[in-house]
Amino acid sequence: MIEKRDIYIPCFQDMRMLHIYLPEDYEKETRHYPVLYMFDGHNLFYDEDATFGRSWGLKRWLDEHTMPLIVVGVECNHEGNRRLEEFSPYDFSDATVGFIHGQGKELMEWMSSDLKRWIDHAYRTLPGKHHTAIGGSSMGGLMALYAVVHHCDIYSKAAVLSPFIYRLKDELLTEIWACPKLRSHKIYISWGSDEFRTKQQLALASGRILELMRCLEEKEAKVYPNLVFKGRHNEESWEQELDTVLTWLFTE
Repeated sequence: MIEKRDIYIPCFQDMRMLHIYLPEDYEKETRHYPVLYMFDGHNLFYDEDATFGRSWGLKRWLDEHTMPLIVVGVECNHEGNRRLEEFSPYDFSDATVGFIHGQGKELMEWMSSDLKRWIDHAYRTLPGKHHTAIGGSSMGGLMALYAVVHHCDIYSKAAVLSPFIYRLKDELLTEIWACPKLRSHKIYISWGSDEFRTKQQLALASGRILELMRCLEEKEAKVYPNLVFKGRHNEESWEQELDTVLTWLFTE
């Protein structure tokens, strides 16, 4: 079952839609469920809602595998570069889009406080960090990695797919070194072999991800690095990872 709810984000003075998945037995049971917060909620469940006409197929996968999980997808701002601004915790410059003033820190503060409190009140959740995960792809993957480190008292699991980290590696390394030990945290990081134009670009990206992974392991996090053969930077490819990432994150 998918619910769509509009919610106000004070830091952006803007309304945003939530795409919320509830397990099929939610209304029949009295149990409480773990929660996975995700970015680009419009791309998660239905092709007709997705930006490029193809979703992750996440509802279909969850229904087929009867995974007891609530998913809260936050829709992005579709205007101009607003998605890039809201989904980056740091400022950066890019030859294609120019200067981006990152507002991801403000978004994560809201998600980790106001939004989480509202979800825990409105639905039967397991509110502790051991039952709270965050995930996303591309800019959403960057945000998921930032969140599990900077808000490690809220999230203990992260699905980081095809993250946009290549211009922001140093900022992330600083963030990781400053955080507490992550002994109870699980972080899945993937990148596709066909996301890059050349083998040199793939090698450079792989090196940066592995450097972040080693830093996370120094903090005692459990890390699952996954270089996806023939993986591309799109929803069709990320759908193929659902079995691996969700099973690993939510199996103790």
